[in-house]
Amino acid sequence: MSGTLYIVGTPIGNLEDLTYRAHRILQEVHIIAAEDTRHTQKLCIHYGIGTTLTSYHDFNKEEKTPVLLEKMQEGQSIALVSDAGTPLISDPGYYLLTRAIVEGITVVPIPGPSAILTALTASGLPTDAFRYEGFLPKKSGARSRVLQALAEEHRTIILFETPHRIKATLGEIQNFFGTRQLVIARELTKTYEEMIRGSAEEILSNYKTQNPKGEMTLVIGGKPKTKRQPKRKMGANYHLSESISDDKTHVVPE
Repeated sequence: MSGTLYIVGTPIGNLEDLTYRAHRILQEVHIIAAEDTRHTQKLCIHYGIGTTLTSYHDFNKEEKTPVLLEKMQEGQSIALVSDAGTPLISDPGYYLLTRAIVEGITVVPIPGPSAILTALTASGLPTDAFRYEGFLPKKSGARSRVLQALAEEHRTIILFETPHRIKATLGEIQNFFGTRQLVIARELTKTYEEMIRGSAEEILSNYKTQNPKGEMTLVIGGKPKTKRQPKRKMGANYHLSESISDDKTHVVPE
């Protein structure tokens, strides 16, 4: 029998957020495939997990995937983890996952922390429907096209952004979204967790005197839906009349 590929969610900051099930799986599998072994090693040391670590990221996925598939076909189980949160969400893993499915290897998700849902639920913006877009394109033209399209989105929008790009991104959001409300969730679950609320212009003014730090999750309010105009009711100056020529009922003014 082949082994199993576990997709394991790990803490996004606070190490206490590792679930009991994730802890058990990380101890039981033969190998943990980690985006950065140095980062995951800290988690393993904290919980006394002695499982073998191997690196798996976007730069070695093509050469490493066949190796991991072979081990699972031999009966070994592997846990895939990212540096923080749930794998495959703006993180490596999709390449391995799809090929494991093709090979008939069992894939088991182990739910865990997610910066997307953590930021959304604390944002104060609508949570009934949302659109996750990840990181915006680096090239200005492509980024502007994406933001222009997102400005028409009625659902709450969630983006990721880095500290060195956040000011430029807020300026572009201001151009396309105007005074729409947004929230920047920063250092989630950590000691200096912060939720900054306001329009893009208001938040930008705060950054004039300070440099933002830490990867950020942006939650932006969707475009307000316009109310439908009520259908015009038939007034007293209209009556129904029968047309003799085509035998169809129609409305004619009095």
